[in-house]
Formats: sequence, structure tokens, C-alpha cells
Amino acid sequence: MVRKLLLATSFSLILAGCSGEGRIENGGIVQLRSLCPQVAIPAGTGSVTLFDPAGSTQANAIDVTAAITNLDDQCYEDSEFVTSNVTYDVYASRRDAGPARSVVLPIFNTAVQGGTDVIAKRVGSVQLDFADGQTRTSARGQASIRVARSAVTLPSEVRRELTRKRRPGEVDAAIDPLSKPEIRDAVARASFEQLVGFQLNDAQLRYNATK
Repeated sequence: MVRKLLLATSFSLILAGCSGEGRIENGGIVQLRSLCPQVAIPAGTGSVTLFDPAGSTQANAIDVTAAITNLDDQCYEDSEFVTSNVTYDVYASRRDAGPARSVVLPIFNTAVQGGTDVIAKRVGSVQLDFADGQTRTSARGQASIRVARSAVTLPSEVRRELTRKRRPGEVDAAIDPLSKPEIRDAVARASFEQLVGFQLNDAQLRYNATK
């Protein structure tokens, strides 16, 4: 499945945007669907806190904090693939303005199909370099996924059902086609997300959930 749906995942991390617009037409709302994956940072994974001594969660033991921000996504389509690219910044601060220091933090790049199925994941890293005597620094990263165009294209019969004009007075005029399980499932299978965040251990996830 990974080979078929996600032919390449590279770590330079890459996220892509999904653009769409809604308009009112003939008494209804038309929503344009993009083939591009939606992009997001999963809840609780956009920041990380390192402690010294390790294992402590006291405020006075906080050593380094970092956060992902400024996501800038681009999406490219050709006859075979949809390629999703994202760049992002990581801003970090440390407690002590000591000598020059480098901190390497793991970051994941994941492709999710239908909102639930992880079909590919790659863990890379970002290096943060603190200059001598400085408490703040930043780094820029990027990530990418490439999805087979056939995997994000709705079957013709599903497209016909979704775009079929419905006239007032018809039995199914007020029925949302997505209420039909077969239509809803087909749209879900053709929908992808690209998720990026810090690769956290259980203790770090618990800390983010409670801070």
C-alpha cells in the first residue's frame, strides 16, 4: 500500500496545503476539492521541553524549549503524482547563556489516509545551534511527501453523484450525498493529510498535555 499510494517520502520534511473555496450556486453551495493533502501539526506535538536534570518536570529544571511555527506549504501536481512541500521554522530558547551548544531534536513527517490510517512515516531531525552567550536561536526545515494521483482522484461514479444537479422537489434534493456510506468512504479514501511535529516520548507528551 505504501508503495502504491505514497511512492516517495523524503526527509527534507514537507507539508502541503489544501486549497478550496465555497460559492453559492443555484441555491446550493459548491465546494471545490483540491487533490493536495491537508497539512497540520497534531495536538501536543508542536512544542518540546527538555529538562536538566532529566526526569524532572519542575519549572526551574527547564533546560531547552522549542516550537514549530511559520508553516509555508506548496503543492505541485502532474499527470502521475501530487507532491506536497512545506517549510517551517523552529524557534528555541535555553535557560543558561553558556558556551556555544548544539541541540538536535527529532521531527516526524507522516502521511495519513482518510483521517485515520498512517500509510507512511519518516523521522528526521532539526539542529539548533546556540551561539556563545546566547539564549535564543532558530532553524529552518522542510519536509515532503509524494502521493500517486490515482490515489487522490475520486472514482467517476462518485464524482457524478457528488456533482449531479438536484432540482427542488426531487426526492433526494435535500439529501447530502456524503450521508451515503459508499460516497463518504470513497471521499475519505481519496483524502490525505500530511502531519509534522516533534517526535516525543511518553513523558514529553504527558507534559505537553498538562502544561
